Amino acid sequence: MIGAAFRALPVMAALAGGIGGDGLASSMTADRALHPHWVELQWPFPVDQWGTGRAFQCVADACGVTVNLYLRPKIGFCNCAKGVYDDAELDRVGDVALIGPQYAGIAEGREVTVGWMKGRSRAFTVSGPYQPPGAAAVIAFNDKCDVVVATVTSEADLSRGADQALQFLNTDLVLRWARAELGSNGS
Repeated sequence: MIGAAFRALPVMAALAGGIGGDGLASSMTADRALHPHWVELQWPFPVDQWGTGRAFQCVADACGVTVNLYLRPKIGFCNCAKGVYDDAELDRVGDVALIGPQYAGIAEGREVTVGWMKGRSRAFTVSGPYQPPGAAAVIAFNDKCDVVVATVTSEADLSRGADQALQFLNTDLVLRWARAELGSNGS
């Protein structure tokens, strides 16, 4: 299932630049009208110590490239004092291993802001025994000791796909989910 996301996926030289739950179902319906290009899919990965997450896709007609976004919280797993402040912390909390067991950062990561949270993003080369080599990006952002990890794949231009994913992460739909999952007031 994941291998299909890597067909014709070039390795990028650098990264340029069900959400929901109880109580959010009615707001999700309204948000789907605001974000009709992102469709929630079934979580495609085995359950691990962090449980399942949410999977979304935006097709090329809507986002310019087909983008897959895998999103989940990791409660209490972030550096409480500094957050996701450098590539070593991003690599530690990231979920790129879900895409393939062999991976390496392509270049230095960059700082990102998602709502009230700060973090980093970084592109990776990824390969494994059951998929062709490809690329993925990890975007991780935190609220105190809790981190939200987003893993992005794209069938073509990873930097464009990561930019589309970052825009989606900054929507009210995702930010409300993050507040609920992290138990945060969003400040």
